[in-house]
Amino acid sequence: MNFKRNLAKISAATAFALAGVATVNTLNAPTSVHAATLPYAVKINYVPGYGIAVWNNYNNPELIAGKKLAHGTAWRVFAQATDSNGELWYNLGGAQWIMAKYTLGGSSNTSSSSNVSASSNNGSSSSASNTTQATTSSAAKVVSLASAQLGKAYVWGGNGPSAFDCSGLVNYVYSQVGISLGRTTYVQVNHGTTVSMNNLQPGDLLFWGSASAPYHVGIYVGNGQYIHAATPSQGVIKQSISQYFYPSVAKRVL
Repeated sequence: MNFKRNLAKISAATAFALAGVATVNTLNAPTSVHAATLPYAVKINYVPGYGIAVWNNYNNPELIAGKKLAHGTAWRVFAQATDSNGELWYNLGGAQWIMAKYTLGGSSNTSSSSNVSASSNNGSSSSASNTTQATTSSAAKVVSLASAQLGKAYVWGGNGPSAFDCSGLVNYVYSQVGISLGRTTYVQVNHGTTVSMNNLQPGDLLFWGSASAPYHVGIYVGNGQYIHAATPSQGVIKQSISQYFYPSVAKRVL
């Protein structure tokens, strides 16, 4: 009898895992759930080649590192909620939320959809090739967004979109792709992993001054060049890395 009960438990657990259903803490479940229509599938509707971020909550959210959902992919929604700003969010299981405005759908047919695994510790909701593609696409969008700011004014404490200081520009650009880096260079330098100046990739951050408390930051855009909010007289410009103004550290945050 014990053997049969254990076998039943194992079978149920296996089926649960194969279905992609993540355990949800009912104490944190949103109040505005339409249980009669859940779960259902939605499709990510963002920018072709790019992905949206996955967050750990719908109120005061924080990014879940390494988790992005590519445009055009389908995902199961287990709950929905509205945040304090009136934005609708979808729950993908556990502490995994996305903003509804980046999706299409509401279909009840979820048989072909995927789901982010809340129990995963390595963010492997997609294949390695998809992860690489998403990273490359995010870098392209960062470069495009940074380039769109060229010529704008430098204002100390400027957060955009019409004027920036150096860290304000970085904060603005990366927030547009769902990455929160903080407002100052002292905070931003603590994100990501340190990379060699000989191994830079578009989207990397360049810092000047102390490696632990830098005074300036720019966005590497490829071909030995970076975009930064330079000075009040120069504004936001693109420059080449120079030995006369050489970064002290580079960080990869994508």
